[in-house]
Amino acid sequence: MIKLNSKLIILGVSVVASSALLFTGCFASSTTAGKSSAKVQSAANGMYNPTKDALDGGVTYKTENGMYTAYAVNEQPTTGVNFGRAPTPNELKAWDVDIMPDGTGLPEGSGSVDEGEVLYDRDCAVCHGDFGAGGKGYPTLTGGSIESLANQRTCPGKDAPNRTIGSYWPQASTLIWYIRDAMPYANPKSYTPDEMYAMTAYLLAENGIQIDGEDIEELNQDNFKKIVMPNRDGFYPDIDGPNGIENVRAFFAEPKNFGAVGTRCMTNCGKEPVARIANEITNVVPPYSTVRNLPPEDENAGPVSEAEKLYEKSCAVCHKTDAMGAPAVGDKNAWATVMEQGIDRVNHNSINGIGGMPPKGGAMDLSDDQIKDIVKFMVESSK
Repeated sequence: MIKLNSKLIILGVSVVASSALLFTGCFASSTTAGKSSAKVQSAANGMYNPTKDALDGGVTYKTENGMYTAYAVNEQPTTGVNFGRAPTPNELKAWDVDIMPDGTGLPEGSGSVDEGEVLYDRDCAVCHGDFGAGGKGYPTLTGGSIESLANQRTCPGKDAPNRTIGSYWPQASTLIWYIRDAMPYANPKSYTPDEMYAMTAYLLAENGIQIDGEDIEELNQDNFKKIVMPNRDGFYPDIDGPNGIENVRAFFAEPKNFGAVGTRCMTNCGKEPVARIANEITNVVPPYSTVRNLPPEDENAGPVSEAEKLYEKSCAVCHKTDAMGAPAVGDKNAWATVMEQGIDRVNHNSINGIGGMPPKGGAMDLSDDQIKDIVKFMVESSK
């Protein structure tokens, strides 16, 4: 929206599968909207009065020949702006779901490492690798060391910083909170409190985290508060607690804390000589190259259809196995059940999304026909 000379120009909006466009602005109360005699001019549809039941000055614009207004000018007075209302206790409770380092927000429940291992193998290993050791394109969850965090990528003979749960994360509450809100992939928020504790217990155990010097066997809301992560004191400034804001201010008040060394004068700057490589190494195998082409296809592997290539690129992460809840390619029984709906319904669901699968599996750059070809490939490969 653009405000010009106390008028609001509402730019054209494309709305799908709707017979009317309702603007519910905050210009006036519903009483003002009902009594207003202001008119709204439409470049496409003529003049319309605000409807009496419109909320906060909203106007319902009709359509003609399937088209909405190209623009509209709302001439209603902007006095009496309504900034909303205070949220109700229930609305606040719905948003107040964080899990804090002191244990605030932890659910009631318990889960063992053994139960977490079963869950991990079922829901997580396909992305994060066995035992959290890392997967294709997904973070490594285990291993690493605090000492590696100080390494620079240019240190000869040293690994780059390895940031995993055990080496990097300062609070275990972040882990269980993330598991609750975002995991497992494709079915977030589906874990019970017991499953949340079990998964957290397994990942902490795989990272060698202990409680009171003993290996973790089971987690609950009581012993969870005793967890001390190895890198708990590795972050600065300390933002936790009532002094967090002052700690941040004090940290940034000292330039040396963030690498500013010496005095910046910006005068009498000398011209530094350009550093050049004295003995450049060029005889390397394979030779240096900026070409970033894909590796050549194996001619002996047989022809690969375009549908199979698209499947490998956009769909295999979920359909390679059934770990994501999707029917695995090659599982005859699973696909036989899917095809009971008929190919038209399967294509429709694949294009428009169903359950935890987004439209086109998230590959929105694919055409409907390409999606149908991929579905055909998966079905034919599962007979």
